[in-house]
Amino acid sequence: MIALTVSLQVVPGCRDAFLAAIEENAERTFTDEPGCRAFDVVCDLADDHHFVFHEIYDDEAAVDAHRTAPHYKVWREAAAKYVVPGSQVNTLSRRLFHHA
Repeated sequence: MIALTVSLQVVPGCRDAFLAAIEENAERTFTDEPGCRAFDVVCDLADDHHFVFHEIYDDEAAVDAHRTAPHYKVWREAAAKYVVPGSQVNTLSRRLFHHA
């Protein structure tokens, strides 16, 4: 399994629009992409404009498929408006174990 972690800061005043956009992207990713096993969006307790996404995919091919999905293009357009430029950090890693 591959974990994609995304950390970013939202432009002040754009939180609600950002949340609507990422909720749609997360839902479409999880329901429409067979290689996506989880897509969690969390908000920092100390900063309600700082978000982290925890996404789990079967493999790197599933991550690549995610980045070519139609809803991802819509998400990237929204992110260009609502995410502070330069604040987004993406990290790919291998999931070693999981406790549910």
